[in-house]
Amino acid sequence: MRDSQKLAVIGGAAAVVLGATGFGVYALVGNGDDGGGDKDKGSVSAAGDSSSSGEEKEVKTGPLSSSEVRTASQGFLTAWSSKDVRKAAGLTNDKAAAAKGLKGLHDEARLRNLKLTPRPASDTKVSYNVAGQLEYGEERASWQYDTALKVVRDKKTGKPLVDWEPSVLHPRLKDGQSLRTDKSGNPPIKAVDRDGKPLSKADHPSLGAILDDLRKRYGDKTDGTPGVETRIVGPKGQDTGTTLRTLTKGTPGELKTTIDKKTQSAAEAAIKGKAKASVVAVKPSSGEILAVANTPATGFNSAVRGSLAPGSTMKVVSSAMLLDKGLASPGKPHPCPKYATYGGWKFQNLDKFQIKNGTFAQSFARSCNTAFITQAKKLKDDDLTKEAREVFGIGLDWKTGTGTFDGSVPVQSDAQMASSLIGQGGVRMNPLGMASVAATVESGTFRQPVIVAPSLDNRKIAKASRPMKPKVAGELRDLMKLTASSGTAAEALSGLSGDVGGKTGSAEVDGQKKPNAWFTAFRGDLAAAAVVPASGHGGKNAGPVVRDVLESGS
Repeated sequence: MRDSQKLAVIGGAAAVVLGATGFGVYALVGNGDDGGGDKDKGSVSAAGDSSSSGEEKEVKTGPLSSSEVRTASQGFLTAWSSKDVRKAAGLTNDKAAAAKGLKGLHDEARLRNLKLTPRPASDTKVSYNVAGQLEYGEERASWQYDTALKVVRDKKTGKPLVDWEPSVLHPRLKDGQSLRTDKSGNPPIKAVDRDGKPLSKADHPSLGAILDDLRKRYGDKTDGTPGVETRIVGPKGQDTGTTLRTLTKGTPGELKTTIDKKTQSAAEAAIKGKAKASVVAVKPSSGEILAVANTPATGFNSAVRGSLAPGSTMKVVSSAMLLDKGLASPGKPHPCPKYATYGGWKFQNLDKFQIKNGTFAQSFARSCNTAFITQAKKLKDDDLTKEAREVFGIGLDWKTGTGTFDGSVPVQSDAQMASSLIGQGGVRMNPLGMASVAATVESGTFRQPVIVAPSLDNRKIAKASRPMKPKVAGELRDLMKLTASSGTAAEALSGLSGDVGGKTGSAEVDGQKKPNAWFTAFRGDLAAAAVVPASGHGGKNAGPVVRDVLESGS
């Protein structure tokens, strides 16, 4: 047979294969040149016939029709429910990832006897119910949930395909995560407070996320035994602490925390009814976290993970720096004009008040902004950053036992540096950080907050690189006491017995009609801080929250 005849036979064979197998082979043969120019383009038509004209098949573009969405989604769901992983994956825009995910749902999550029930499409999105049976050894459990897929048009071929995302398998899956059913996860924990009293999500919903995190971190360090669960695992199979279905319950292991149930209950009651608020209490003498509460209770844990400008509560740290540098002294005259300009910005006090011939103590108690701005020209750009980090431990890597944001006071210059002195600019804190600031003042020493004992996992806690000078600590305590008795914190803390000191804050936020209200205070060996976003003055809105928490220490 001549070479030309051989080629004709090969071409004819290719046409037969394409006609039998459809689009997949067309894509493989017709566009398989890996970008090597126009070689072979147009040699095969959509029907698989030889093309002598060299014209390329027109790629369909534009929005998907409802028929295309319905056909693509039904084809995928039918192939999936029929356990034809290869076919189902081929109907997505990421065949490899889809094949791995679908196979894993069967082999690792052990979800069998699938029934997929689609609902009417909404534009290109199709919701559906997944129902099946989880099987692990002799254990069986039915499981169903709702999730969704999206149909997109492939840019190269124009074909409608399922846009592959982990959420196609389950709505809570994120990139790199998968589902697994086994008994190798961490045992459940029976969390107890510092006195051995039980702590549960049902009784203390604000602790829910923390309790889940503690199980993930310390469940295997208790005497508990794992049950059989369907859970979300990370890229390397690590436990994420998220259990989706329990086939058999494990035996909980007791885990002691530093939480004080009485203080925790007081913190939750103090913010009840507020649309959004967060509060934390710590023990100054040890750094132990006594309470963490948020509203909404099951939302983002801004009490320990939030990152917000703390407003004038930051003046506690700024004052420590000024006192340490000799730029201020409680009883000595200190300027508090209506306005102060630095770095091209004009700063003012609330309602443009001023204190003529006043002292620094008076400026602190009334929360005078300009008393701090006037000192900016005498400071280096990194002075506040160093004070916050080296004395108050802000920005160090706190190993509290759960995930936290530990504050940030970046080095800034010009107007931003001046703004940082009054808790604006780039300064970011949360109630945990500001409670720690008040605790550091009360005790005179930074003690890193913890929620479980470091001895449990031999973790290394953060240490301040230099101590607060005793003279500075004493002066700061007196300044906060003055503020509590006759300054901006007096209304909230009035009538509280014992050694009480406080500081208010109102942080301006772009786009908000009202500032975020802040308040931090100590009362004996108890310190607390709260933020109530977009509510107004700190003393009136966050102050009562902190007061209620401090009263629980009676």
